[in-house]
Amino acid sequence: MKSIKLIVLTMSVAFIGLLSSANAQTKYFTREGKVQFYSKAPLEEITGLNKKATSVLDTENGQIEFSILMKAFEFEKALMMEHFNENYVESSKFTKAVFKGVIDNKAEVNWKKDGAYLVKISGKMSLHGETNDHSAEGTIFIKGGAISGHSEFNIALKDYKIEIPSLVKDKVSEVVKVTVDLNYEMLKPN
Repeated sequence: MKSIKLIVLTMSVAFIGLLSSANAQTKYFTREGKVQFYSKAPLEEITGLNKKATSVLDTENGQIEFSILMKAFEFEKALMMEHFNENYVESSKFTKAVFKGVIDNKAEVNWKKDGAYLVKISGKMSLHGETNDHSAEGTIFIKGGAISGHSEFNIALKDYKIEIPSLVKDKVSEVVKVTVDLNYEMLKPN
């Protein structure tokens, strides 16, 4: 009789453990990600900073998504912001930039151990009404259970049909450097 109770107790503990791991939190998010772009042309350097990028990361399957409101980019000069929104990205018509992808080497990231993990990310980026395959390298940082990420990559404006008028071709680079910095929080279930 004692052995039956021990078997039932062991099975109960194993089942509870299985349920706990099945419901373990694997999704993280931020609404305050930083995305910066930098354009260096012969006559001018332009930097735009967006501090309101939204991102969701699922550590179980490696899926990652970003959404960036184009009008949230800030510039040193008001005229730069006006030209960016009206002449280049047409942010009234194309309100967001979106990336949906996956961490290709997610198995190399130990989400429970502090460290810096180099990752390769690939997916689809939509910007200015165009969607293209996009890949980048980055670093996932884990410290005390907190997850953050950093990536730098280039975007060719022509790939997204963003045209540079010949009048300002010496002021705007055809390729911009993009820097992404994210500090994730655990997504709490409703």
